[in-house]
Amino acid sequence: MAGSTPVRASLPDAEHAGGMPEPEKQDRPESLLTVVIAFAANLLVAVAKTIASVLTGSASMTAEAAHSWADTGNEVFLLVAERRGAKQRDTKHPLGYGRETYIWSMFAAFGLFTAGAVVSIWHGITELGETGPAEDVVRNYVVLGIAFVLEGTSFVQAYRQAHGAATKRRVPVLRHVLQSSNPTLRAVFAEDAAALVGLVIAFLGVLLHQLTGLAVFDAVGSIAVGVLLGVVAIVLIERNRRFLLGEATSPELEDAVLTELLRRDEVERVTYLHLEFVGPSRVFLVAAVDLEGNEDEEHVAVRLRRVEASLETSEYIEEAILTLSLPGDASLAGRNRGPAPATVRDGTAEDVAAGGAGTLRTE
Repeated sequence: MAGSTPVRASLPDAEHAGGMPEPEKQDRPESLLTVVIAFAANLLVAVAKTIASVLTGSASMTAEAAHSWADTGNEVFLLVAERRGAKQRDTKHPLGYGRETYIWSMFAAFGLFTAGAVVSIWHGITELGETGPAEDVVRNYVVLGIAFVLEGTSFVQAYRQAHGAATKRRVPVLRHVLQSSNPTLRAVFAEDAAALVGLVIAFLGVLLHQLTGLAVFDAVGSIAVGVLLGVVAIVLIERNRRFLLGEATSPELEDAVLTELLRRDEVERVTYLHLEFVGPSRVFLVAAVDLEGNEDEEHVAVRLRRVEASLETSEYIEEAILTLSLPGDASLAGRNRGPAPATVRDGTAEDVAAGGAGTLRTE
């Protein structure tokens, strides 16, 4: 071998526009802003609904008050998740603290299930036997209208963040939210969407109680809100569980990483690639590669470490570990060997990194 070729300074290379994308610097601040707006909206709504439920005795309004207090508490968990998940890795946590984001988001989902769903269903069941006409319904309608505006404002912020990322990935917004490695975005989006639907259910419960004089409609509204919250909570719990355990990575991410490795002058072929999320838009990369040339073991080890170090300059890669391929190992064949696909080239790290942990196998 004539000599080693200098390693590129970072994962994305200005010389080839199709390289792996860097995470946008505003991605985490935008997620934090989404959570802060949701917290403020939920707190105001929770106070208003509580006052209305006490004054009117409406079961649907009581369920909505429990819903909003649960959401408010959940935003605190999500704020903690954002703060703790952003800590840099250290000797005690060599893969960083990113998984704390999923843990605290799991706590928030459990809170939504217990403080929101269970309380709403239980209260609705206890009110099924109540009778009598609806009282002070105007207060309920006013509070529900104000709540819809505040919750809608929070949802618009979450939708705007999700829509921008989904557009770059060229996937539907809902699919991106469900797949996204950002649990705080998913939690706020889901909770705000459920809140808007819950407000409509509560409105119908109060309205039917007023029109028919049957309190059962109000109680059924409370139960329906609880069921809605339970479904949302279970979905959020399941998504966080999958990210903590690991699941198959998205094809875009696998192709992006494989393409970038094969573009490096030092790498002749890749025979094994494992990607695992260790936090939002942060992956742990393990790969087996065959280097160009035929140097001795000492020089090969140095070159491998240099490639690893250059990969880790990307904010996208928490840690990279490379090993040498065996001569008989089959090469991985990515779907893309030319310029990176548009979904990779134009996307941010969060846009592309929208799957879970897994292994890309030979075709």
